[in-house]
Amino acid sequence: MPFSHRGFPVFIRGGRPRSLAGVTRVLSPRGALAVHQVDGAFLFALRAALAMAVVALPIVLAGRPDLAVYAMLGSFTTTFGRNLPYGRRARVLSLVGVAMTACVGFGAALAALAQPRAGGAGAVAVVAATAVVAGLAKFACDATRLGGLGAVLLLFSFAVAANTSTALADVLPRTGLAAAASAVAWVLAVVGWLVHPDRPQRIAVAAALRALADLLHGAGTKATGQLRHRATVAVLHAYHSLGLAPPMELRHSGHEEICARLTDMSWFLLIGSVRRSPDDLPVTPEHLRRQALLLADRRRRAVPLLPELESCAASGDRDRSALGPAALHADTAVRRASELMLGRHLAGSGHISVRVIPALRMTLGTGVAGGLALLLGLGHGYWAAISAAAVLHSVNIRTTAQRAAQRTMGTVVGLLIAVGVLAAHPGPEVLALVIVLLEFLLEYTVVRNYTLGVVFVTPMALLLSDMVTPVSAGELVYDRGLASFLGIAVGLVCALLVVDDHAAVRVESALAACTQAVERAEEALAPHCGPPPPDVQVRLAQAVVELRDADDAAAGELWPAGIDPAELAAAEERSYLLLDRLHRRWV
Repeated sequence: MPFSHRGFPVFIRGGRPRSLAGVTRVLSPRGALAVHQVDGAFLFALRAALAMAVVALPIVLAGRPDLAVYAMLGSFTTTFGRNLPYGRRARVLSLVGVAMTACVGFGAALAALAQPRAGGAGAVAVVAATAVVAGLAKFACDATRLGGLGAVLLLFSFAVAANTSTALADVLPRTGLAAAASAVAWVLAVVGWLVHPDRPQRIAVAAALRALADLLHGAGTKATGQLRHRATVAVLHAYHSLGLAPPMELRHSGHEEICARLTDMSWFLLIGSVRRSPDDLPVTPEHLRRQALLLADRRRRAVPLLPELESCAASGDRDRSALGPAALHADTAVRRASELMLGRHLAGSGHISVRVIPALRMTLGTGVAGGLALLLGLGHGYWAAISAAAVLHSVNIRTTAQRAAQRTMGTVVGLLIAVGVLAAHPGPEVLALVIVLLEFLLEYTVVRNYTLGVVFVTPMALLLSDMVTPVSAGELVYDRGLASFLGIAVGLVCALLVVDDHAAVRVESALAACTQAVERAEEALAPHCGPPPPDVQVRLAQAVVELRDADDAAAGELWPAGIDPAELAAAEERSYLLLDRLHRRWV
């Protein structure tokens, strides 16, 4: 057992670490260059670029490129809520817009009061404030389940505003520009509801169909367990996007009916694949992928159901009608399924550490990186803090190592792009257009691979700095390169030193929750009982998803969880078999 109070950080750990081969595997950057398929990336990237251009370009044309930067920071609001349905997206982005504006406002106010460019105590105060903001942003984004680079973007907005020459009279106008750009980003993020109100749901269902196709295609291989887990997560996410729980009686019409029928069909196939060979199922992976393409096609307002899937979807319809009206009262189950799927339900003594320790690690890493950059006299030392935050914005040591490798490779290529742009000595108007283009490329690529995102975010950050305070290209690139590599190194070292045992606690809690869900399912399947309550299978699906997630997270740490992998595999297999029995009892 680790030499610590459970769930709290330690700098010395007891117990037996992994073997050398295990440590090498955990720290390996393997998989850092994998490119993922993502639906809707083009429109999302276009929306992000428009959000930046609408407010910033007129300001540049008016001769104030230095002020345009604050509008560009506010426009980062549109980066959040990528896959949320429009109703939830509107609520989330409202809060994000306030947070982004607050970061810019507080940063500008601190810059006016501390004058960090003069050095001395003011610069130290900004470094300390940057570390505090990094920790708070990390904690808030984890608690609210904001994915992507949420904490890093909030930190970036604060750091840019806090490290420029600002007078007190400039604080309000700069904050107002960030607020205006956030409002424009909000409008652009939700205006799609007028054209395709169900597009986020269609994308979620398409992802579920593809995950299910991968499961059927890879059935019987060593990867079957991982593929089944991904398919379960994707199907649960599709239900959550539709605001439903599996399975339910539905009385929808139009496009929502297609999405609901396909999601129910996916659940039927997912559970049926536990005891049946893919050859015995009524559809093939190719059918599912073709249907996913139709769903993701933004040119289609009405989505046809492939004839090959009609009979299977009809089976899902019969399953729903057999449930009766009681299944309509599953709102709590829906909420709990979505919360667990997003990592919120982490019971036990490790719950606090899941939020606090990553935030503490982020605070320490950004503070040390920013302080070292200040001691070394780097002109843009806050880049070191941002790089450290980007590396530490990860799940475990394995993903931290991957982020470090991705950040290093992306920064090198990005610096070359920045040198080429700055060498041409573009005017402010051209520079602004290049930044907008880089924002488009960033949002289009970062969801596919983080390395590609860093390739474009690096020159974008450099050009933003050049718009605020023009300096020589050589000095800018030199500062950026040294600060970035310093931050990457500090972030990786910090992740290795500040450790805790919340990953092991999470596995123990997940196994206990899965065991409890299994026992409840077995009680519901007793001969004297009637149809099981709808939330029984939802809770069991929650538990088996969390069990695999917890095990994967713990596998990426240097110290293993200490639980027999065979016990976890047996619990997972039993859960899926019970899900199949529950499904058959219903129908």
